[in-house]
Amino acid sequence: MKMSEMEAGLYCTQCHDETIHRVVYVNNKIQSIECEGCHSITNMKIDTKKELYEEVYDRVSTKPSRLLEESKRDLSKFFSGMPKRVISKPYRFIKYVNKTRKVLKRSKDF
Repeated sequence: MKMSEMEAGLYCTQCHDETIHRVVYVNNKIQSIECEGCHSITNMKIDTKKELYEEVYDRVSTKPSRLLEESKRDLSKFFSGMPKRVISKPYRFIKYVNKTRKVLKRSKDF
């Protein structure tokens, strides 16, 4: 899962003025919007467990077709790079799990 933040000039219904707002996204869906002027927060209900399930399902279900496409592009490069990918997979997986835990923990705060 991926959490990102950006700033945007939006009209605030509390301030009744256009001010800078901090917009927080989880997997490209808006989770919250906070006005920098009056600090009012608008939270959007996101089912993070459903988002995680959909992300993992999509990655697992498309893996065979992605591997096939990669092998068709350059078979020798595909096989020569396979040992490195197999060795580094546990580290990449741990990195993904830690990042996802942080997003899930942070999304509970909202």
